[in-house]
Amino acid sequence: MIENDVEEENDLDKSFRSNILFRNMHMEDKKISTYKRLEKVYSKAKILPLGKGLKYVLMSDCHRGVGTWNDNFLPNQNLFFAALQEYYRCGYTYIELGDGDELWENHDLSQIIQIHSDVFWLMSQFYRECRLHMLFGNHDMKKKSRKYAGRCMKEYYCDSCDDFLELFPNIEIVEGIRLKEEKSGREIFLTHGHQGDFINDTMWRVSRFLVRHVWRRLERIGFRDTTSAAKNYKKKKKIEKKLSEWAEKKGIILIAGHTHRPAFSFPGEGMYFNDGSCVHPRCITAIEIDGDKITLVKWSVFTRVDKSLYVGREVLEGAVEFGKYFSESILQRNIVDGCEQKR
Repeated sequence: MIENDVEEENDLDKSFRSNILFRNMHMEDKKISTYKRLEKVYSKAKILPLGKGLKYVLMSDCHRGVGTWNDNFLPNQNLFFAALQEYYRCGYTYIELGDGDELWENHDLSQIIQIHSDVFWLMSQFYRECRLHMLFGNHDMKKKSRKYAGRCMKEYYCDSCDDFLELFPNIEIVEGIRLKEEKSGREIFLTHGHQGDFINDTMWRVSRFLVRHVWRRLERIGFRDTTSAAKNYKKKKKIEKKLSEWAEKKGIILIAGHTHRPAFSFPGEGMYFNDGSCVHPRCITAIEIDGDKITLVKWSVFTRVDKSLYVGREVLEGAVEFGKYFSESILQRNIVDGCEQKR
């Protein structure tokens, strides 16, 4: 605990110093700031193949905790496990789009892994078959450090076999992934979506301190955490607008998390998608990419006629061929460019 407190003080000191430097610099428009952040992540993103025979399932914002009252993942852990089991059986690659673990409220990742060992065991099966990729978000940004990930995610203790087992040895947790078709060059860009959100990006260490030591206590008596994009509807809309504008300008599909609000655009409407979260009341949401089709789905508990319960999948939107988005986007941009030239 002493080591964690010292680390937190150092992080806060870094954050306040960076804030002073930020104030002394020329203040740019926030939209430009978000655009530049996304451009930087995009330029350094890992590239994975996209196309026929390839299946990806995207989930984010699990916020796995330590099993206490504020572990938001706890009510949906069985839904998540059942859904992930089905995706494993069906040959999907699992990509977690950030905030998988709640490292703002909790210091110790190893304790989170121990509490949710069944989930981490299943994810380790994906990893062994090269079918697991992880992105970091603002709540688990510490995992971007290869040293930290190597120390905390290399192995875990298995109670049933009374031994340490491999978890994610040598894993690299990145900020962005590009799914790219080799022939057409069409892309789907994946990132958490906190980029350019000043409080949750630049000042994430301060936000973590406030959540860990202030808001967590205030929430017990009914106050809302104003730093959270998931709990602030005005903030959600601003973030979603910036992400959507970037995707339109770039002419690629952007899939994010962060706001916890599922989003599915149809061809001609936009290029922005959101996989939602795994902490919705009574359900989890995900985006499936199966070959050339994209679908938004929900997993929840259903009741049969005989009143028995089961975990089932429900399609919310789709499936839509993602190729249609690119043709519609190109057509729209040509129309806009033509109007501007006439002016």
